[in-house]
Amino acid sequence: QGQFVESGGGLVQPGGSLRLSCEVSGGTLDGYDIGWFRQGPGKEREGVACISTRELYPQYADSVRGRFTISRDNAKKTWYLEMSGLKSEDSAVYYCTADRGNPQRCTFYLAFGMSLWGKGIPVTVSS
Repeated sequence: QGQFVESGGGLVQPGGSLRLSCEVSGGTLDGYDIGWFRQGPGKEREGVACISTRELYPQYADSVRGRFTISRDNAKKTWYLEMSGLKSEDSAVYYCTADRGNPQRCTFYLAFGMSLWGKGIPVTVSS
């Protein structure tokens, strides 16, 4: 598996939108379960969104459901996190993640994490 290259983070005002991207460099995305996690200042790591090959639909944390959308483009070896209605509490370092060896449902991944991680990209929501 190649490295993950994250992009799209930065500073945004409350209520604004951002799209995070994660591209696989030197590998493939086919057959992988994917996700996004985040860790805010002084907070525990939180599973935000997930797509599992074992499920029909993506899964989201309660804190972001209805505001965030995860998607993937296997041909581009890239997955995305579209974020809208951003709040100050969404400020965090966001990590793209993936897993393949033993496919699980998203409830497992969001609780316990995935095996492959990007380096993280900061998102700051502030006026």
